[in-house]
This record gives sequence, C-alpha cells and structure tokens, in this order.
Amino acid sequence: MSDEAGAAEYLTPEMQARLEIDRQLRATGWVVQDHKGMNLVAGLGVAVREFPLKKGHGRVDYLLYIAGDAVGVLEAKKVGQTLTGVETQSGRYAEGLPESVPAAHRPLPFVYESTGVETRFTSLLDPTPRSREVHTFHRPAHLEELLRQHALFKRGEGPGTFRRGLGTMPPVDRTGLRDAQFEAIGAIEDSLARNKPRALVQMATGAGKTYAAASLTYRLLKFGGANRILFLVDRGNRVFEVNRAGMVSACPTV
Repeated sequence: MSDEAGAAEYLTPEMQARLEIDRQLRATGWVVQDHKGMNLVAGLGVAVREFPLKKGHGRVDYLLYIAGDAVGVLEAKKVGQTLTGVETQSGRYAEGLPESVPAAHRPLPFVYESTGVETRFTSLLDPTPRSREVHTFHRPAHLEELLRQHALFKRGEGPGTFRRGLGTMPPVDRTGLRDAQFEAIGAIEDSLARNKPRALVQMATGAGKTYAAASLTYRLLKFGGANRILFLVDRGNRVFEVNRAGMVSACPTV
C-alpha cells in the first residue's frame, strides 16, 4: 500500500473525495492551490481551495480562475451524497464573490458539484440553466472559449451557447427529404430546443435513417453551434455509406 493510500484511510469521506477531485482537476489542466499560497499566474486555470466569500456566504471548497478572473465554483461532497440536493448551496456560492475579487461575470457562470466519482455542471450562461452530469471537469481553455462565445453574443454575434443556438436554428428545408426524414429531424431539433437532450427515433428499414442522421449532424454543426459530434454506427458499411455520399460534409439539407 502506498503512503498516500495509507494516509487516505485516516481522512474523512469528504477529504477523501477532495483528494480525487484534486487529481481530476490537475489531470484536466488546472493548477490546484491553497488560498494562502494562491498564485493566479501559475497557469491559465487555477483552482483555489477554501476561498472565503463575502459575509453570510461562508467558504467555497474551490474557486475557479481563468486568466486571473474568477469564473466558477466547485462544491465537494462525500461519495454517495446526492449532488442535486446541494445545487442551491453551490448556487449561493456563485453569488457570494467579494466585490474586490475580479470576475469574468457576476454571478459566477460555471458551477460544479462533485464527489470525485460523480460530477455535475451548470452553466449560468445558458438561456435556461440546468445541471447535467459530466465525465470530469472541463479544461480551462474550454471554459475560456465559452466566455469568449458569450462575449460575442453580447455584441450581437452568434448564439453565445450551444443550447441557445438550438433554439434559433432555421426551419428544416424539406427539399430532397422523405416525409419520415423531415419529421424526424424536426422532432429531434424541437426536443433539443426544449432542453431535452435525449431522443430516440424509430424508422422503418429503408426509410433513410442514415441520411436523416447525417442531415441533422450537418445542421447542428452549421447552425446549432456544435463543435464536435460523435456519429456512431452499428456496422462498418454504414461508415462507407456516409463517406461515399459525402453526407456530413456536403449535405444539401439546410
């Protein structure tokens, strides 16, 4: 047993969770520091432990900085605790930043809750903010890009966030689409626009599922503000079918 693992046996469950949270933060590019020794030029993203907030708001487990500006909070809880039950607490932390602390946005736009096993994230830049489970913490460069997109939106350039972009996509042009394809694409986009990220489409064999999926992918990339889309297929010949038709890169359905 390593010294670190042995020492962890004597820590409280929440302190053990923080060890894992520290590890994940470092793995995603954050510099983790204590408040007394904070150095905001140590990296693009700095996570400061136990940061004191203004009166009545206590201390936040981690205050997140990007390029010297506070951008978010991270609330740590022991493994097994229901994170949705502490969203009000972490939201209060996001509003409790002292006026003397430079911030990219007030209230702080990025809110995390984590046990080190489960992590939830809320972006207050979304038109209708709501938490969602994420695999791990975002890299500092990604949060910096979200802030850049929001600044463009404030100047009238672009949707600002992916979720806002989903609500402003142009109507589907049904030229070249079968009725089932047109209805499927429209229904999925409507579901996404209503902040319902999970959808299932059932279409008969030969109805054009691959083309409909590729058309939707094209529209999300061109109009919805998506950067990357994972396109999974159940058989290798589907990959050749998509590539041969050039569906994703030159789909005429806009």
